Amino acid sequence: MKRKEIPLHIVDLGMKNGATDVTAKLVEQERFMIRFSNNEITVSKVFEETFFSIFLMIENHRAAAIVPFLSIKNLEKAVNNLIRVAKITPAADVYAPLPKGPFKYDLALLESPKVSFVPDRLMGYVEDAIKGALEKGAEKVAGTLTASKITITLATSGHVYETQKRTGLELSVRAFASEVASGHSVSIARNERRFRPAETGRTAAEIAIAAKNPEQGQQGKCMALLGPMVFADFVNQVGLLSSAFLVDAGQSFLMDKIGVEIASEKFTLIDDPTVGDVFGTRGFDDEGVPTRKNVIVDKGVLKTYLHNSTTAKKFGAETTGNAGLIEPLPWNLIVEPGEKSFEDLISEVDKGIYVTNDWYLRYQNYRTGDFSTIPRDGMFLIEQGEIATSIKELRISDNMLRILQNIIGLSKSRSWIKWWEVDVPTLVPYALVKELNFTKSLM
Repeated sequence: MKRKEIPLHIVDLGMKNGATDVTAKLVEQERFMIRFSNNEITVSKVFEETFFSIFLMIENHRAAAIVPFLSIKNLEKAVNNLIRVAKITPAADVYAPLPKGPFKYDLALLESPKVSFVPDRLMGYVEDAIKGALEKGAEKVAGTLTASKITITLATSGHVYETQKRTGLELSVRAFASEVASGHSVSIARNERRFRPAETGRTAAEIAIAAKNPEQGQQGKCMALLGPMVFADFVNQVGLLSSAFLVDAGQSFLMDKIGVEIASEKFTLIDDPTVGDVFGTRGFDDEGVPTRKNVIVDKGVLKTYLHNSTTAKKFGAETTGNAGLIEPLPWNLIVEPGEKSFEDLISEVDKGIYVTNDWYLRYQNYRTGDFSTIPRDGMFLIEQGEIATSIKELRISDNMLRILQNIIGLSKSRSWIKWWEVDVPTLVPYALVKELNFTKSLM
């Protein structure tokens, strides 16, 4: 049996053993990762991984597993175990059969441009990033570059059998101008033509140089300018918590908010994996439903949750093409741009703080949106429309809905962001917030 035929075999086996619905997704991925520190490449490795994501239902009894591919016999054992688990699992509130295909897909979304795995070429990108940072005055440069090739083959009991290829380049660069002055920038691309390693290094270094000799920041509420790295983190929260699964579980500040103005009218958020040649492009979800553009927030008003077939039935809606293995997920988040430049936004700040990055965003209450996060890398005091000095040791402690409602300006320029704090590829501008609460950091 050919490997790509195994998903069909899993579906047939599950159905013969009593399942009413089965999905089997074969994921074959290859990654070339390079790590660098102290201006030098330190590690390069190739990772190859093959696994199956299996989900099945016996009406409203469900079970799922991710199984490494060791042998067909091992997979058959996993299917039989899932059947037994499903039979003893408490029944879900609703039963929604998997969507019935076959479906028509946009072929352009199923293919992907080639990404080189030639070591010298990829190491050359890293060298370009390091050189770009050093030319701007950085003392040390560190980070990672990952090139990936992924082939997904999906079969479902809803008569879906399709393959999708995905490629990507991800570069994360941190530049240091001193022990306490750093900057961070990323570049993500679906193809090498859109990849910008040297520019990424320069951007990280410019932040680091400006962050030298930081002073203690003052806690309190003030106007804030959020750079793309930190704003993308906040936008990811909106996208992820628009999942109808989390809303239904009571783990989202977007509960009971459809049709409600949750943000400034300047804020429009779209999930669109069909947008074209970008990192988050994909043609179908984990139920085999063709992906589509979904406007989550339109000029401040929450328009939809993200659905799979089960949540759609429970909410009296239709699937939005966002099915993950268990819960709906966003694929490719896009914030509509504003009309001002970065300089225009700074000029509007009489006294405030410019935050370039953050990490460790944690909620005190998912349902209300109360959270805190730690600013990372360069953070700056703005006075009379200009950056006055570098500051340190502050924490953002606020409410996600309050921040969204306090957006008063967005930049024309936007950046694609993805790194370990921002899991979903996200296109964001700079955001000016009229009031943000800063507290003293304990770090």
